[in-house]
Amino acid sequence: MPIKSRAKVAKPKPAPVAGIVKIAGIQMASGPYVSANLSEAERLIEIAVNQGAKLIALPEYFAIMGLKDTDKVAVREKEGTGPIQRFLSKIAKKHEVWIIGGSIPLEANLPGKVRNACLVYDDKGKQVARYDKIHLFGLDLGNEHYREEATIEAGDQVVAVQTPFGKVGLSICYDLRFPELYRAMGEVDIMVVPSAFTETTGKAHWETLIRARAIENQAYVLAPAQGGYHLSGRETHGNSMVVDPWGVVLDRLPRGSGVVIASINAGYQASLRASLPALKHRTVFKV
Repeated sequence: MPIKSRAKVAKPKPAPVAGIVKIAGIQMASGPYVSANLSEAERLIEIAVNQGAKLIALPEYFAIMGLKDTDKVAVREKEGTGPIQRFLSKIAKKHEVWIIGGSIPLEANLPGKVRNACLVYDDKGKQVARYDKIHLFGLDLGNEHYREEATIEAGDQVVAVQTPFGKVGLSICYDLRFPELYRAMGEVDIMVVPSAFTETTGKAHWETLIRARAIENQAYVLAPAQGGYHLSGRETHGNSMVVDPWGVVLDRLPRGSGVVIASINAGYQASLRASLPALKHRTVFKV
């Protein structure tokens, strides 16, 4: 299925961009029980709220990291209903913050698969955007074997959402390896990459890729991740970060549950883009 390269920007239009605002990423080591994961997510979100965060993003699969790949199919939800979506809406409204729900399993066209979907909720608890993961991870390396296509149906829409904090581009985990996706979003202020990178690939490439996406797009990158050992035996890399448009890591959490938080500065970002107008110097090549 061809991917639509023009970014879909969710409505309604936002209030004016704030000059300086705190954003936060949640790091977890989720297990196979949805209710326990939601309780842990709520605890960590409250920590971020108490530190002043207005935009908070959860990691990929924050609600379930199953014992086997098909576990997420068993708990998939129809868009607009289900305990995971009710949780995200409720917590955003309760704390009057914007929540980016990492990724959750939603119904797919095929009965044995899910859409790995990132949902965005505004500070009233309304869902305002949805992005379905486009690039599906595959790895055959030593004893590690992953085939996301076996249980996930790929999306085909590039999505960016207007918020009071700027234009936010949505992606999930393996998408990070495909810079053309981020360029297709247009000029975004923040790029969000909820992830569950393996320790093997994360140790080799995670930070390099996160900082590269920030530098080449002159955008803040908010990258909340799974970080630790899971009951399935899987080990995820962690190292959730907030990175600024110059590629500087503003906050990082190597392992375990916790929060990364940093202030983003729209004025600094605008000044950087004016001083080094690389985005305006782009050439679109036709082969």
